[in-house]
Amino acid sequence: MARNRFDVDENLETPFNIKHLLRAGVYIGRHKKKMILSLLYSAISAACALVGPLLIQRAIDVAVPEKNIGELVLLSVLMLVSIILSILFARARSKYMIVVGQEIIYDIRKDLFEHLQKLSFQFYDDRPHGKILTRVINYVNSVSDALSNGIINFVLEIFNLILIAIFMFACDVKLALIVMAGVPLFLVLVLLIKPAQRRAWQDVSNKSSNLNAYLHESLDGMKITQAFTREEENAGIYDKLNKNCYKTWMKAQYTSNLVWYSVDNISTWVVGAMYLVGLMMLGPQVQIGTLIAISSYAWRFWQPILNLANLYNTFINAVAYLERIFEMIDEPVTVDDAPDASELPPIQGNVTFENVTFSYDGAVNILENFNLQVRAGESIALVGPTGAGKTTVVNLISRFYNINSGRLLLDGHDIAGVTLHSLRSQMGIMLQDSFIFSGTIMDNIRYGRLDATDEEVIAAAKTVRAHEFISEMEDGYYTQVNERGSRLSQGQKQLVAFARTLLSDPKILVLDEATSSIDAKTERLLQEGLQALLKGRTSFIIAHRLSTIKNCDRILYISNKGIAEMGTHEELLRQEGNYYHLYTAQLES
Repeated sequence: MARNRFDVDENLETPFNIKHLLRAGVYIGRHKKKMILSLLYSAISAACALVGPLLIQRAIDVAVPEKNIGELVLLSVLMLVSIILSILFARARSKYMIVVGQEIIYDIRKDLFEHLQKLSFQFYDDRPHGKILTRVINYVNSVSDALSNGIINFVLEIFNLILIAIFMFACDVKLALIVMAGVPLFLVLVLLIKPAQRRAWQDVSNKSSNLNAYLHESLDGMKITQAFTREEENAGIYDKLNKNCYKTWMKAQYTSNLVWYSVDNISTWVVGAMYLVGLMMLGPQVQIGTLIAISSYAWRFWQPILNLANLYNTFINAVAYLERIFEMIDEPVTVDDAPDASELPPIQGNVTFENVTFSYDGAVNILENFNLQVRAGESIALVGPTGAGKTTVVNLISRFYNINSGRLLLDGHDIAGVTLHSLRSQMGIMLQDSFIFSGTIMDNIRYGRLDATDEEVIAAAKTVRAHEFISEMEDGYYTQVNERGSRLSQGQKQLVAFARTLLSDPKILVLDEATSSIDAKTERLLQEGLQALLKGRTSFIIAHRLSTIKNCDRILYISNKGIAEMGTHEELLRQEGNYYHLYTAQLES
């Protein structure tokens, strides 16, 4: 999936080929029994419907001239039975297709979501989330009907064409040939329109994706928009994107309607020619019943062709979406278990960086030949200027990104050779964004350890001093919170996230600006509980407020792609270097 902004169209990296549709056949194949049964019901329904004109022909050419009332009654009953059977089998087929269509949607979305969960942080850092949502929701909805009803209808319409042609030739060969004379012209027109139609629908999907990406970004940033009174400017941007959607959709519709318009005109001309020739031949060569039957079959013959043209439009649309769906499914998982990865055994918490070099973009190194040895149970604080690499260090320990060179060891085990689950399950990580999910507070704290009891959840909350404010809420721990925790203050969200991290009982604890939104009073209480919790655990703490990390075993000043200074709080103050100036500047402020 290409990296771009909400106002930049996505460019497909590979041109479309038939392999996309063949690949989609995997999802169809999972439901082949229902598909085959639906096709059988459709064929029976179509065959029953085609009996009608033959019965009419028999009635007009034979039963009526011979005044055979008994045969007319029998033909009428047969006509009624054929109509009822056609309706019943069509209804049964429709029922199966609804089920198959929804099951295909379920399968594709399931595969997409499972793959998205494997993709690295880098993937989400570089792409608008709105465009990702568009592929998982809108595009999957768009292709499901084409992969279920579309396939069945395509086969059925081909079957109908062959069956109708047989019935027509059985009635009269010359008139049947006239009806079929327009088919070559139609095929030429379709081949001429096809390239423009595909480009038009790809453009529609691009503009729709751009609109959704901007909408998602705007909703996430609505508070900032209103705070800076950006409503008018943002409305202008949205209006421009919305107009682009409208214009591309209308252009695609005009292009698609050319196919329908061509079929409609060709079929009208051909049927008109058939009537003209049929009336000239009326008499011994062609009876009136035959002409009526051929006329009925002629319209029926071009109806499947018109349906096929509409299906062609559907497939063209679906292809544009399939390309993007499969492009996302094919997105390489850059951070994954090695083929021979082993389970990381329970660790003590020794961490070793050996000549680690890392870059986010492959051009500028954030860390270069970084070396560090941390003993189990040691508390390490990381300070330094913004962008120096503090968060990068802790992200590499959890292997959220792959290092470019060097090794990172836990108790002597290279983390590149162990499974991600066995690695991350032994870590407690609290990132800068205290993300709260919709649901109860209890569920949010228990998120990383589903087998935790209510008592363990409450104990964790008490340790981080979250119990008091939770108890005061209307339903306590079972209070429902909204998406991103909008009902909670920033400080309360951080305390809930803290409890969630601590409940996992990790051997290595990572706290990235964990107390940045907590008031000074709560922070003092929290520190009391943390001292007992940090004991016996290896911990990495990133904090801009240096007063919170004075008691750490070692403080690292990260700068210039590595460790510029290292020591205890007192040792670094005596050096009067970068840390000293940073600390005294905070005291003065």
